[in-house]
Amino acid sequence: MKPMGPIPPAFVSEEGMLLIGGCGAASLVDEAGDTPLFVYDMDIVAAQARHWRAAMPDALDLHYAIKANPYGPLLTRMTDLVDGFDIASGGELQMALDAGMAPDRISFAGPGKRDDELSAAIFAGVTINLESEGEGRRALAIAEKLGKTPRLAVRVNPDFELKGSGMRMGGGAKPFGVDAERAAGLARDIIAGGADWRGWHIFAGSQTLDPLAIIEAQAATIGLAARLSDAVGATPPLVNLGGGFGLAYFPGDVPLEISQIGEALDKALESRPDSLKESRFAMELGRWLVGESGVYLTRVIDVKTSQGETFVVVDGGLHHQLAASGNFGTVVRRNYPIAVANRFGAAPADDAVTVVGCLCTPIDRLGDRVALPPVQPGDLIAIFLAGAYGASASPAAFLGHPSPRELLLG
Repeated sequence: MKPMGPIPPAFVSEEGMLLIGGCGAASLVDEAGDTPLFVYDMDIVAAQARHWRAAMPDALDLHYAIKANPYGPLLTRMTDLVDGFDIASGGELQMALDAGMAPDRISFAGPGKRDDELSAAIFAGVTINLESEGEGRRALAIAEKLGKTPRLAVRVNPDFELKGSGMRMGGGAKPFGVDAERAAGLARDIIAGGADWRGWHIFAGSQTLDPLAIIEAQAATIGLAARLSDAVGATPPLVNLGGGFGLAYFPGDVPLEISQIGEALDKALESRPDSLKESRFAMELGRWLVGESGVYLTRVIDVKTSQGETFVVVDGGLHHQLAASGNFGTVVRRNYPIAVANRFGAAPADDAVTVVGCLCTPIDRLGDRVALPPVQPGDLIAIFLAGAYGASASPAAFLGHPSPRELLLG
């Protein structure tokens, strides 16, 4: 048997049925109409936001990176929980505006922004995080044609990385941002070009469970922002410190303790250099805010054996939940927390089973040799930590299966 990650403590059962937001999993499937189904509990998201605000300094704003989960009803609710949205495409720009987020609280990153995306962002009045000198020149030229003053920040490729991060976004050669030694020059150029310079975006990495690594990276980020601002000769209105907060997906993972991070950041901001005294700061979080809120429910179609191994075949798969299959940035495949929703908390059977999806590929595995209660066709399998990088980050068109349903509770 292979171990699985820890089930978030918010999920309990009633008479053997998994409860999500106080509702039974089977009744939620009936309400949605069928499986596969993503269910998101907004109360869990709100609790995460409250936890963050209680732990972090007052000088820090909370931004939501909507790539983690762009489900429309969830975005609408997020506008009241966070101070801004961070987007990475023209499509996400429209989603953010449709959700009701004010344009001046939206920032647009991404290394390959098309001219039409730049034009839409400038026209709307959102902040563009420039990823290169060439993008800066295009943004200024487009703004001149539109007769608009563009809101432009500079995304910096820092000369350090976030240690232990699952996805490193800074340090060394990267497609993201402008190398630190050239960032001040770009800021001076866009100011001279008539732009409204909005500051720095410095993102070193993501999915880290080591608070000391995050503290170290944040201190380095503040130091780098101060040096760059001194070189520009102007105070940045905002310094986006990036994110990096990870979730405990896998066996042995220890949940991130953020109070230590908040205490260290409070001290760092209290003693920040003069060039940053009037600056606001922001932290950009995605999965940490919404990941634990989601459960992916998929129905068992068949239970079969092959060469002595039992396979539980479900009507979902990696085309909806790519990350749980181990094919979304994971080097070694490990098991997300998984359960039989209609036998939640029951004792496992003696023999392990492998939960596979309905796709014609051997990589469509949602649970590899896991210990589950006895499973039969018609049962509901629940995969936890499905609130981030699920439906929108998976190859939904592969083999032409229907898109999953989504449901927001709370």
